[in-house]
Amino acid sequence: MKSAVRRIPLAKPWIDEREEELVLEVLRSGRLSLGPTIERFEEMVADRVGAPYAASVSSGTAGLHLLVRIAGIGEGDEVITSPLSFAASANCFLFEGATPVFADVDRRTWNMDPAAVEAAITDRTKAIVAVDMFGYPCELGPLMDLCERRGLELIEDSAEALGAEYRGGAIGSHGPPAVFGFYPNKQVATGEGGVVTTHSEETWQLLRSLRNQGRSYEGGGWFNHVRLGFNYRWTDVQAAIGIAQFEKLDRIVKLRSAAADRYAELLAGIGGIELAPADDAEHRRSWFVYVLVLDPSIDRARVMADLRERGVDCAEYVPCIHLQTYMREAYGFREGECPIAEELASRTMALPFFTTIEPEDQEYVVDALRASLEG
Repeated sequence: MKSAVRRIPLAKPWIDEREEELVLEVLRSGRLSLGPTIERFEEMVADRVGAPYAASVSSGTAGLHLLVRIAGIGEGDEVITSPLSFAASANCFLFEGATPVFADVDRRTWNMDPAAVEAAITDRTKAIVAVDMFGYPCELGPLMDLCERRGLELIEDSAEALGAEYRGGAIGSHGPPAVFGFYPNKQVATGEGGVVTTHSEETWQLLRSLRNQGRSYEGGGWFNHVRLGFNYRWTDVQAAIGIAQFEKLDRIVKLRSAAADRYAELLAGIGGIELAPADDAEHRRSWFVYVLVLDPSIDRARVMADLRERGVDCAEYVPCIHLQTYMREAYGFREGECPIAEELASRTMALPFFTTIEPEDQEYVVDALRASLEG
């Protein structure tokens, strides 16, 4: 009889009685959507990140798309983004017919290299979608200067970076609109959902209108739609979960940081691996996932298969956007166009990581990894 294998998941949300309490309040209220719980959540977000306005949406992708629409980006325009990110960082402007351009990353930070971004600008460039990859802040200062100098829109894809800081300020507080996501593996998990923070009242008003089929909130009737919009509404049930999560956000950030420090200690001395970029004077990460880079001599597929056999969930994190099948077929992207990102993506691997991961589970993960690397 085969013995049971210990299983450690890649990610898991931290949900407790407070989330249940607030969800039950919403269910009993009868206001399941477009209600006061959403407004309360948005106020909490704006206050937390230091932006005057916040608008909740059905996903981080939806938030990015709405910012692209508001910026007037469309066919004939080029938008520059990072090749080392989730597909939504590019999909958001493909929806509007713009052409993707990818600027390679800095090997030290794993985020877009501002020099590569500037080199990619043409007379068709309309905007930059900057990514705070794996919760590590992008080079926001140089990118803001570049956009101001060249007359470009800047959108910050901060879906993985809630709680991170750049130059002492919370991500979302620096001026450009930022988008955060609440998928179950994120710092704040509501199942699905996202929020856009902005310093522009006009942008905020447009976000509220566009997420609800272009409805006007400035007088007129309930069905007064003044522009083409979308159903990117969120629900009060999800907002209730979000409120409970935000109430413990500081603790979440600290617990995840402690778990990351614990991994770093346990992994010290193991050859053939490289850890994620460390914080410095300008960048303070909010830990989203725990990603390693394996030495080129190591067979990543074999290591991952071996870890799964030992009950340790893991994943490639993440393939380059420009080498995804649809990007190759639609735009002709090929290997070699973003060599630093491609080299990283071919060797990165995520280990189990979540707010409530137990120290003994991390020890088990590292022991399994060590045995696999030595095997």
